[in-house]
Amino acid sequence: QVHLVESGGGSVQAGGSLRLSCAASGYTLSNSCIGWFRQAPGKEREVVANIRIPDGTTSYTSAVKGRFTISQDSAKNTVYLQMNSLKPEDTAMYFCAAGRWTCDFAYWGQGTQVTVSS
Repeated sequence: QVHLVESGGGSVQAGGSLRLSCAASGYTLSNSCIGWFRQAPGKEREVVANIRIPDGTTSYTSAVKGRFTISQDSAKNTVYLQMNSLKPEDTAMYFCAAGRWTCDFAYWGQGTQVTVSS
């Protein structure tokens, strides 16, 4: 059974940093695509970043480019999202998702809340 567990969320002031973790069990990330998504109240879920594990290719939504970094630790079967220079508009529930290397996501975590105050 596949489980994705996010952690690392919290409340920070604008300009601060957080590192989110997505730990996978029952699923090997080595041939996968892992994505981070977020959903703010009243808004649709949006993709934040993803990483294709086989070749390390990453992509980011324009709103977070230069501030967020997605990375992975294969030994820990974990993907991270380092978030720097946080803004109030980054406030949302953040989810990780896993799927085939084509980034069609089949598995989702429960989410971790990020709140950025001005």
